[in-house]
Amino acid sequence: MADELSWQCESETLHLTGELDSDTVGPLWRQREQIMAGIKVLNLSGLSRVDTSGLALLIHLVAFARRQNVEIELQGASDNLQTLTKLYNLPEDILPAFAG
Repeated sequence: MADELSWQCESETLHLTGELDSDTVGPLWRQREQIMAGIKVLNLSGLSRVDTSGLALLIHLVAFARRQNVEIELQGASDNLQTLTKLYNLPEDILPAFAG
């Protein structure tokens, strides 16, 4: 059974914790517009697992912010997530560069 996904908004940072996968993305997806209001940083350091559904959600969160003229910073991405993005050979502008 997947670890539940939880999130916490702190100032301009959205902290994600747990697993971001096909079993857990639903609640965050349904609340994404409210959750992303005022967010400039996605802190991914608390994620234990991200699958392709989770990666797709991250892409959508970044795209949503860009439509609001906000450039998102991604912090704390695991090596596995960085590898997943490389395997999909995503265009460089689809996600911002991963920060420490």
